[in-house]
Amino acid sequence: MNNHVSSKPSTMKLKHTINPILLYFIHFIISLYTILTYIPYYFLSDSRQEKSNQIKAKPVNSKPESAYRSVNSLDGLASVLYPGCDTLDKVFMHAKNKFKDKRLLGTREILNEEDEVQPNGKIFKKVILGNYNWLSFEDVFVRAFNFGNGLQTLGQKPKTNIAIFCETRAEWMVAAQACFMYNFQLVTLYATLGGPAIVHGLNETEVTNIITSKELLQTKLKDIVSLVPCLRHIITVDGKPPAWSEFPKGVIVHTMAAVQALGAKASAENKPHSKPVPSDIAVIMYTSGSTGLPKGVMISHSNLIAGITGMAERIPELGEKDVYIGYLPLAHVLELSAELVCLSHGCCIGYSSPQTLADQEIMDRIYKNVMNKVNEMSNFQRTLFILAYNYKMEQISKGHGAPLSATTQRFMNICFCCPVGQGYGLTESCGAGTITEVWDYNTGRVGAPLVCCEIKLKNWEEGGYFNTDKPHPRGEIIIGGQNVTMGYYKNEAKTKADFFEDENGQRWLCTGDIGEFDPDGCLKIIDRKKDLVKLQAGEYVSLGKVEAALKNLSLIDNICAYANSYHSYVIGFVVPNQKELTELARKRGLRGTWEELCNSCEMENEVLKVLSEAAVSASLEKFEIPVKIRLSPEPWTPETGLVTDAFKLKRKELKTHYQADIERMYGRK
Repeated sequence: MNNHVSSKPSTMKLKHTINPILLYFIHFIISLYTILTYIPYYFLSDSRQEKSNQIKAKPVNSKPESAYRSVNSLDGLASVLYPGCDTLDKVFMHAKNKFKDKRLLGTREILNEEDEVQPNGKIFKKVILGNYNWLSFEDVFVRAFNFGNGLQTLGQKPKTNIAIFCETRAEWMVAAQACFMYNFQLVTLYATLGGPAIVHGLNETEVTNIITSKELLQTKLKDIVSLVPCLRHIITVDGKPPAWSEFPKGVIVHTMAAVQALGAKASAENKPHSKPVPSDIAVIMYTSGSTGLPKGVMISHSNLIAGITGMAERIPELGEKDVYIGYLPLAHVLELSAELVCLSHGCCIGYSSPQTLADQEIMDRIYKNVMNKVNEMSNFQRTLFILAYNYKMEQISKGHGAPLSATTQRFMNICFCCPVGQGYGLTESCGAGTITEVWDYNTGRVGAPLVCCEIKLKNWEEGGYFNTDKPHPRGEIIIGGQNVTMGYYKNEAKTKADFFEDENGQRWLCTGDIGEFDPDGCLKIIDRKKDLVKLQAGEYVSLGKVEAALKNLSLIDNICAYANSYHSYVIGFVVPNQKELTELARKRGLRGTWEELCNSCEMENEVLKVLSEAAVSASLEKFEIPVKIRLSPEPWTPETGLVTDAFKLKRKELKTHYQADIERMYGRK
């Protein structure tokens, strides 16, 4: 079973139509430009193609089941950023002493807020923002120290749990650093979680204190506080909320500033506080699980430090001159790790939100939106864009540029003129696993193992993947290293199923993802054990592969492929792009409301034709191509319960939601 997608430049070029004489003239200008710019380039800069072709990771021995390590860690895995800094409070203290008065955390001033009505009738809050106001490393340290001391005064004990349920903002990081300093175990919950998931996380961890915002207190916590019997203190990071008479008895609301003032007063007494050791739990991170209630991943100080050590090594020349935009959920391990990497290297972190950056923050969406705009251009404008795009494609393929799907990654490299790479990791590995090198021009890969970990491939007989496969070894990805976490909170059975220790005491994580190593030691993700379905006739279909081949279509906002062993073909649920579907309906002479178009059999067939053509272009096998689809007028958001807070598909919930449609598409009404 092969899941390769060609990423050769010739297969990713954009197609154009232009007068041959004009095309000849444009090619002449391009050739002249190439000659004139190549001469100084040849003499003044080193081509990075040689680096791109270098071996990046090697197996540690000749056995098929051997682990692969980065060539920079063949003699031993890295586990600390700085000597002696083996806990997160020590890492911050090191950074504070080194970068004392430098800017660290920035927040944009809110000038105005207004409601903006979307084409579908929904109302989004539009925020007009001013300049950034910055806190220095010293400022953050003082605020974190006082906040931790204030929490201690309120009764928070070392090695006990405290929850943060808050949007990504500077106060989130201040609170986290306070917990790391005072050895409080920080329980993180996505701000977009639904009520039952929030209640589950708070009750399972038995927290008495929770850190949140005024908005989340009013919109999410207000209705569930009575379901969390252990709760005693609620701390709002952005001022006092409106008077709320519905508080259960015994629950007190404080502002973060008030708790910091309490801590500053108490600190004058110079009471010592408990400090963590490397094996202590730093974070209990609740994952946005795609099945059932979220699981709490126990992450130690040493786990996080090993993970950020590996990540930092893969980012050359990271330092004080860099500015990081913080807008992804800090309750997600990747954002938390990325910000800790920045903090430890003196980078500024400016907090924002996706709406202040662009309408769509996901790269696949950027690709589709830009291409939609290109298609709306005049023929001449569109042709110039395409010729420029294809020209730069050629240069990058030769190593003369600075450069997800392979197509999207290439598109971002070319149009944004900056390196765009990929990485691979899980909450259970602190987000650390692999990251591509900045000079690696190949696409469709996630890079070589980081210096903090090693990766081996385990045979999966049912799927037909073996580490003895030719030309490249394939199998389930198993990650080992100090970044592999302690397991799941109060869930020993699941911990034993996903983690194990080898004879040397090193922890390993069974990811459930299927990978393949290229000859240079870089990893490709080619399948997922959970996504593999056996059809009635015995063919195996990777649902993720089908979705990846179709999700970049401008007509598609989201797609979920479905199949089971009782039937011989694949079906799909599709959230169409409203603008594109409406235009397609107009061209086909079909009219109606948005719901009527989505419920139309004629539109289902029209969309299916587009999907089938794209599937053939993506080299899907005939049995992998959806035969029937259901168009959904409603988008899938975490609030609907059909996707996780990281917008991963929740297949079980989608199956239940569309059960009637499944029966219709499989012939049972």
